[in-house]
Amino acid sequence: MFDDARGFYFESYHEGKFHALGIHDRFVQDSHSRSALNVVRGLHYQLNRPQAKLCRVVAGEALDVVVDIRRGSPHFGKWISVVLSAKENNQIYIPVGFAHGFLALTPAVHFLYKCSDLYDAADGRGILWNDRQIGIQWGVVDPIVSPKDAQYSPLEDVPPGELPVYDEAGHSGDGRAVR
Repeated sequence: MFDDARGFYFESYHEGKFHALGIHDRFVQDSHSRSALNVVRGLHYQLNRPQAKLCRVVAGEALDVVVDIRRGSPHFGKWISVVLSAKENNQIYIPVGFAHGFLALTPAVHFLYKCSDLYDAADGRGILWNDRQIGIQWGVVDPIVSPKDAQYSPLEDVPPGELPVYDEAGHSGDGRAVR
């Protein structure tokens, strides 16, 4: 990153550098959402058109959460989180086979997603954001959750055919934070 009195410049994506990290996805869609303070979005995934995502925040801060929902994975139902911040210019890569969501930590969060497949509303799936067995520590008492996200089922109630399958060859990878 280059930073001076005029502002800053940094590469948010460089194919060769991401390939060196083992990330070989071809990104075909960029999406941008804006969320108010305490909005929870997620936990989302697509089954038939799975999306790897490269996510970052360009205004504000968000708690980004990733859950392994791949049947047969040794990490099934486990989650990780990272605070994404416009100030830090950090990113997270989310491979296919993981559910994804975030909590807006500031009054206005602008969240960018670089996706490896197109969004398909008919293929959209989700896991209940506050699934007690997963136990995500959101850190907010009264979040703002959409009616759609509030009606998703806990992971244990999702039929096996509605979940991605773990690839023992390791092609589905695991989540990693990228700075």
